[in-house]
Amino acid sequence: MNGAATTINKETTLSDAVGRIEPGATVMVGGFMTVGTPENLVDELVRQGQARLRVVCNDAGTPGRGVGKLVRSGQIASFVTSHIGLNPEMGQAMTDGRVDVELVPQGTLAERIRSAGAGLGGFLTPTGVGTVVQEGKQVLSIDGRDYLLELPLRGHVALVRAQVADRMGNLRFYRSARNFNPLIAMACDYVIAQVDRIVDTGEIDPDSVMLPGILVDALVIATGEVNNG
Repeated sequence: MNGAATTINKETTLSDAVGRIEPGATVMVGGFMTVGTPENLVDELVRQGQARLRVVCNDAGTPGRGVGKLVRSGQIASFVTSHIGLNPEMGQAMTDGRVDVELVPQGTLAERIRSAGAGLGGFLTPTGVGTVVQEGKQVLSIDGRDYLLELPLRGHVALVRAQVADRMGNLRFYRSARNFNPLIAMACDYVIAQVDRIVDTGEIDPDSVMLPGILVDALVIATGEVNNG
């Protein structure tokens, strides 16, 4: 590793990292049932109060946890997700018309995000054919079977939770907390990673790097949590 590379240090403060998020931004948040969700980053987003956010997350968390905090604070204008069943507050916000919720089959949601990160124009899937999921979408028939054309899903900012980072931003995740985190990092313009600890560049075995640092813009040390990502 040459000297120039080892001088890179992406660690910053919580307020500075989250302060780059603009009102109305599309914010993708990692996690599955709040496992792998960067709670400190969400807390700071609530504190700073950026409004009219379009949030993309696998689920709506639970009341007062994960993106459920953003539901409670009223900062979400629209929400793209696979389910909201664990958070009745989101269900009420959807019913009342306070949040525009787009429900997407979980595999389709993951692939739409992955397609954006991979630079694809979309993909074909039979999931949702003949249901409300089909409404407004192009249907193509291939070898006698119908498929929906699903379009890529991009974001402005990704809030990621990892276990360990080096100073260049290479990340290692903790077990199932990897879930949506690498996908959203590839699909967004600005990526903030909340991590348990930061080590010197070169201390993470290259075979253990689960997300390369070139995709990560800012690192923030976690407080009050251990091994949730």
